[in-house]
Amino acid sequence: MTGHDVDRVVVRNGGCVPLASLPPVPWSVFADAMLGDVAAGARVAAYFGTPVPAPFAPDAMLDLFAVLARDDLGELRLLRTRVGERFPSLASRCPQVQMFEREIGEQYGVVAEGHPWFKPVRGHRSWRDGADAWGRNPDVPLVPGEIDYYRVEGDEVHEVAVGPVHAGIIEPGHFRFQCHGETVLHLEIALGYQHRGVERMMTGSDADGTRARQLVETVAGDTTIGHATAHALVREALAGVAAPARAAALRSVALELERLANHVGDIGGLATDVGFLPTSAFCGRIRGDYLNVTAELCGNRFGRGMVRPGGVGFDAEPAVRERILKRMAAIDRDTRGAIRLFFGTPSVLARLEGTGVLTPATARELGLVGVAARACGLAMDTRAQHPPRGEAIGVDQIAVAPDGDVHARGRVRQREIESSLARVKETLAGLPAGTIHTPLPAAAAGSLAVALVEGWRGEIVHVAVTDAGGDIARYKIVDPSFHNWSGLAMALRGEQISDFPLINKSFNLSYCGFDL
Repeated sequence: MTGHDVDRVVVRNGGCVPLASLPPVPWSVFADAMLGDVAAGARVAAYFGTPVPAPFAPDAMLDLFAVLARDDLGELRLLRTRVGERFPSLASRCPQVQMFEREIGEQYGVVAEGHPWFKPVRGHRSWRDGADAWGRNPDVPLVPGEIDYYRVEGDEVHEVAVGPVHAGIIEPGHFRFQCHGETVLHLEIALGYQHRGVERMMTGSDADGTRARQLVETVAGDTTIGHATAHALVREALAGVAAPARAAALRSVALELERLANHVGDIGGLATDVGFLPTSAFCGRIRGDYLNVTAELCGNRFGRGMVRPGGVGFDAEPAVRERILKRMAAIDRDTRGAIRLFFGTPSVLARLEGTGVLTPATARELGLVGVAARACGLAMDTRAQHPPRGEAIGVDQIAVAPDGDVHARGRVRQREIESSLARVKETLAGLPAGTIHTPLPAAAAGSLAVALVEGWRGEIVHVAVTDAGGDIARYKIVDPSFHNWSGLAMALRGEQISDFPLINKSFNLSYCGFDL
């Protein structure tokens, strides 16, 4: 049997399957199936390991799971294999998995043989006893500075290192530029200086789900609604229930408010980086207006407590809806004015156009998602291709731009702002009647559930694997930043080092969402 002959387990977004229906296949079958699906247009949405329970270990010590998204078919294809302490790397043939393979090696001490640049993703200790895949002693604190950095040598070539400690409140991250004069030849990004162990804390028994819900709200604070919604969909899939229609609609409103706040803030950040103060000042205030609308909805500006497995924690009574719609009318006018001014100014466009270009081929090869992918002309949006309940949009509504530069990433945000403004008003005006929460029964034992949500940065993936007692044995989170940091590095090649702040802001990726 070849990889192309394997019977794939296919689910839709928010699907759940018994692990018995997803048995491990030989590595060669797994690899052929994954590579074949990617060649046919699939994306690697998630790829992770979980220890094989006794009595199978230690010869077969790790189950590897892959979630492949076929956007054209609206399918999620699941694959599973079982490996020992070494397994063949697929990164040279499928660059989308290179970071996942390094993460698996870091977490479980297994070696991806043949990986073109096998080194730690972060600086935390292995999840199992003994040395990690690089032979580092788990009893010695790990130092991310030990990373084997890439270096360019030659006349007039120099290296510029920034971070990990930055001024102000920005999170720690290390950026190492290889430059010839002012031109960047290569940028290497090292993160993971504040590892919190969120994925590990999500495992085990959590009877009422409170601990898990509070944890996922902190995965990336600016994406509270996005991650909480993905988690809720996973828990609902394991329980075999769906949130009420009214709750699904309110989740949609909260998610679009989160998108509005962050997109407006990012355009304001772009304005700051090119010295265009009118939009910079306006967007800073307007972002706060959207956060205040979210607080009107649930009492918290970042949406904490709003989304819960089984539904939502707060309803929108008629008086609340009236206040929100009235405030949104004024914010809508201010938002459009500030953004129109920004993109209508020739000196602004001169700084944005042609800066930080990323080609569609590179974006596809690296598996980029969200704004970064759509700005390269890739029509990818979970709301259109893998819509959870209450989140569907038409494929023709996906905001894309073809040029892959800073201007394109800004324009995608502008179009999504316009779309989100309309969606919030329309959804609130037509809010379905009914309850806002459904009690969840016990989670299915020995099962795997997967959920995708289009957060404001891009696709969020949550996967849960339960044990024989129905407790969470493995919880995997893929923030869009995990895919997209590599895109930022590629966008800097051939650019002036002085343009890094602007290009970096046009991606605006998460440090903490990467470090789970």
